Amino acid sequence: MDSALNEFSSQGYGASSINTICASQDISKGIVYHYFETKDILYIACVEECFQKLTEYMQTNISYEDVGIEKQLEKYFIRRTHFFQTYPVYRRIFCEAVISPPAHLKNEIQKCKEGFDTLNTKILRSLLTPVSLRPDISMEDVIETFRQFQDFINIRYQMTDINNHTFEVREENCLRALNILLYGVIQRKDE
Repeated sequence: MDSALNEFSSQGYGASSINTICASQDISKGIVYHYFETKDILYIACVEECFQKLTEYMQTNISYEDVGIEKQLEKYFIRRTHFFQTYPVYRRIFCEAVISPPAHLKNEIQKCKEGFDTLNTKILRSLLTPVSLRPDISMEDVIETFRQFQDFINIRYQMTDINNHTFEVREENCLRALNILLYGVIQRKDE
């Protein structure tokens, strides 16, 4: 798995090779294919590990004791960025799975992301619960609009060469988009 994670992280799904995965750890293709029948299955295992570890990390390392929504959002994105700084091998796998997944694996990748998506929805709901929404906007409207904001940002930052700066800029833009979604673009009277 370590060799596969490194290969998919450095090359992405399309340019990765089972031969390279085997050669880097001096293991036979037969062993790899014994556990993972295809490159697709091995890739999905790596995507699943990425989202499982990220979700566990976020659940364990986020606490919002007595801070406002903006500070909570900032803490969320700081923790998420910290995860990818601590575990850089997952960065490209995450971005590829979210931004430009291989078309034929899209449904399987979505299944891998379900726990993470559920956590994000839970966090967004908890942020919005103590505040009043406009009467014509439901919690589900906000959640769906946020998903659309994320899709827009992901499309804008389709990355082929993932580096720290680009990834961090993407995360900062996600935070900014969520702030705009929650507060709009008109200056508030208290600012």
